[in-house]
Amino acid sequence: MSLLTVRDAASGAKMLATSDAAEISAALAPLNVRFERWPVAAIPAGAEADVVLAAYRPQLDAFMAGTGAGTADVIKLSPDHPQKDAMRAKFLSEHTHTEDEVRFFHEGAGNFVMHVNGLVYDAHCTQGDLISVPANVQHWFDAGTEPSFTVLRIFTDTTGWTPHYTGTDMSERFPAVVG
Repeated sequence: MSLLTVRDAASGAKMLATSDAAEISAALAPLNVRFERWPVAAIPAGAEADVVLAAYRPQLDAFMAGTGAGTADVIKLSPDHPQKDAMRAKFLSEHTHTEDEVRFFHEGAGNFVMHVNGLVYDAHCTQGDLISVPANVQHWFDAGTEPSFTVLRIFTDTTGWTPHYTGTDMSERFPAVVG
């Protein structure tokens, strides 16, 4: 189940918690964060990347035409992946990108946590969720210690997706509520 929790960055006080997709979208819209639900393709669990991309081609083409994005790929991460800890560490510290970070969850879940205007927005995304975090928004990502997901990544320019770390301790002060 998708969930958005919003907390005050100074006090940690919970300001909002909702699992309603329309409320999540409305709460994130002022930040220019796009959140929407897409139908999940009826393909076998664990399908290869090319099968996943082909299954979502109509939605991807429409999305990319409307946003100027030019490419998409698939990333899978499982609890038995030998690099899972290193991959988790790379995204667990607060950072920004010079282009929007767009993800669609075909399988599994993960948390995009954004730090904006004195608030911390923890968006727990699950199967069927699309989230687009705008360029230069401070955020981090966590799929937990036992990650399990298949995600479509949508890019305008893959070089714009390099993380630029902020050096803050926000991700330690506000660990994602994974699961």
